[in-house]
Amino acid sequence: MQSQSGGRQEATGDRGTGDGHLTPSVAGDAHGERSLVSAPALHPGPLLSSGLNPRPVSEGAGPATSPAARLASAPSAALEVSGLHKRYGKTIALHDLTLTVARGEVFGFLGPNGAGKTTAVKLLVGLTRPTSGTGQMLGRPLGDRGARRRLGYLPELFRFQEWLSATELLDMHGNLAGLDGATRARRTRELLELVGLAERANDHIGAFSKGMQQRVGLAQALISRPELVILDEPTSALDPLGRRDVRNIIQQLRDQGVTVFLNSPLLSEVELVCDRVAFVNHGRVIREGHVADLLRDGTELRIRAAGLSDAALAELRQRWPVAMDGADAINVHLTVPEEAAEVARRLVTLGADLLEMTPQRSNLERLFLELVEGREDSAGAPTATVRADEAATLAS
Repeated sequence: MQSQSGGRQEATGDRGTGDGHLTPSVAGDAHGERSLVSAPALHPGPLLSSGLNPRPVSEGAGPATSPAARLASAPSAALEVSGLHKRYGKTIALHDLTLTVARGEVFGFLGPNGAGKTTAVKLLVGLTRPTSGTGQMLGRPLGDRGARRRLGYLPELFRFQEWLSATELLDMHGNLAGLDGATRARRTRELLELVGLAERANDHIGAFSKGMQQRVGLAQALISRPELVILDEPTSALDPLGRRDVRNIIQQLRDQGVTVFLNSPLLSEVELVCDRVAFVNHGRVIREGHVADLLRDGTELRIRAAGLSDAALAELRQRWPVAMDGADAINVHLTVPEEAAEVARRLVTLGADLLEMTPQRSNLERLFLELVEGREDSAGAPTATVRADEAATLAS
């Protein structure tokens, strides 16, 4: 098998777990850490098709368990981490990451390049160990094989065997997951239909576009009916139709009790599909909450004015977060819409000539820019900074 991590490929093999199952083998990355070769999910989780039999791999081994029943008997948190810290030599890649992801929710993990998102995902799936801190996935310690068997994972950087067809790839991953032949064949057909590749089932992956490879990668992450799915930029190579398809799949997963942890730079997509989000910068969470609550939190006001002096901007910033928007315009983040009148009065008093004031619809992109650029109101979440004595370089 092949994997790609840190810009290089390595041949790897698969190992037995000691309990009769196969676990994906791993290859080293640039930091001496490990990269996942295949989705380490063995236990059947919630399903994407009502026609599937939700029994364990050995048919008849026990009664079918519905997603609702599974959720009722499971720990309330799918992911729970506290104070996770990862250091590579003098470089701090992750600093004091603390968050909780509830069962059955779609959780967005957002941040700029170099914020620590990739490191966090590696820690969650057990590909590297934290320098300090604790965490659990599906009620088990991070890296626990029992939890990893219930995980589906699509990494940002993947490399599938180009000589295999889509059908052969999913069959191979189903085999690694311990599925019997009949189940593998059924799951493969259903998943290729789900991701829009049914007509290309027998084509070699080497002939697929990047977007098509991303689709088949999503299918392999779901082959064993995982309880938790971690998707690292799953729509980066897809066109708008493909992104809509992925949104629909994620919504189906949520409806059936599957937890989805989504890392995506496409904030408009995140806004449409996620229940809650966390913004991370410099290796720590700087804001977290339900999407609806975050978008209700304050009002953005775009102001065009002549004669905006540095002194006027400095005075406004003592009361509100302010960002430049061109040569003669600013965006002011208000706590309540009624503050717009006070902003107008202050600008006139400070000698500015108002040309236009336009309330802006709040969205995650605006909030993202405020947080990452360190303009979060002091009454809100902590500012996005790390002490100088903690890190000179931050890496994702």
